[in-house]
Amino acid sequence: MSDNKPLTYRDAGVDIDAGNTLVERIKPAVRRTMRPEVLAGVGGFGASVRVPLERFREPVMVSGTDGVGTKLRLAHQLGRHDTIGIDLVAMCVNDVLVQGAEPIFFLDYFATGKLEVEVAASVVAGIARGCEESGCALVGGETAEMPDMYPPGEYDLAGFCVGLVERSKMLDGSAVRAGQRLVGIASSGPHSNGYSLIRRILARAGADLNADLEGRPLADHLMAPTQLYVKPVLSLLADLPIAAMSHITGGGLTENIIRVIPEGLGIQVDSSRWPEPAIFQWLMQAGQVARSEMWRTFNCGIGFVLVLPAESVSAAIERLQALGLSAYDIGEVSEHAGEAARVRID
Repeated sequence: MSDNKPLTYRDAGVDIDAGNTLVERIKPAVRRTMRPEVLAGVGGFGASVRVPLERFREPVMVSGTDGVGTKLRLAHQLGRHDTIGIDLVAMCVNDVLVQGAEPIFFLDYFATGKLEVEVAASVVAGIARGCEESGCALVGGETAEMPDMYPPGEYDLAGFCVGLVERSKMLDGSAVRAGQRLVGIASSGPHSNGYSLIRRILARAGADLNADLEGRPLADHLMAPTQLYVKPVLSLLADLPIAAMSHITGGGLTENIIRVIPEGLGIQVDSSRWPEPAIFQWLMQAGQVARSEMWRTFNCGIGFVLVLPAESVSAAIERLQALGLSAYDIGEVSEHAGEAARVRID
């Protein structure tokens, strides 16, 4: 006998009340991220943000969008949802920063099969924390409850960020010259890159995520949130002649720094100049990963790179250290000609 009971959206798997509850839960965290430029944020059909023309003569918008890849699988497996939102913000704001832009506002997309308010609130709290630490307003987002689209208990994330930079101060690589130095700023771990390989290594090694690695569980090393570089680097940009910058994401050290180096120039990186974190040594050994593959997959301890004149290196490193970030003189820009590789890591 067919069921003739009138159907509701909740019967179909979408709980509007849960969504409303989530919005109320996250409002205090969102309010802490607000900037004076925000005219209307969470709750409307669209957010409104004015361009601060009192600060910019010729403002250029720089946008970025990203996710956190299969690091989400580890978050689901471990039940750790409080920092994955920081990863989401960091992957976007650090990219926008590369062109010298100050992140102004951020939006997120959270999709799941069945909305679990506690989990979603924890994720969004992390997003708000990442925005707050980057000086970036969380102006809105989308929570999509889509039955049958995701396995039970799982969700997906995406983020979108817009920053502003004075056109005359944009960094596009045109100021890079041979002889300039590469200053590498330490990462907090693998950040949000290479996790498909990481998960394969964990499975092959039969790794215990609670096993100790230099005084911390292996899981803590793998779930450490991506370092936010925005405020320290913006501080340096105000005073130092930085020629270019690079965020070390997918493609690792091999493929990211060279993206901001003009044709006719190459880079030489000396890996002995910074201490490689234990997690990368563990991954290389447990997975029998070749060193060349490590360089082109992971950040290997360097999450952001500045290109600047040799005479400014000491000042940059001292400033970064005073701001709580370890930094190292890791190499130089060199002339490049012929068939030799443009990137050399020794």
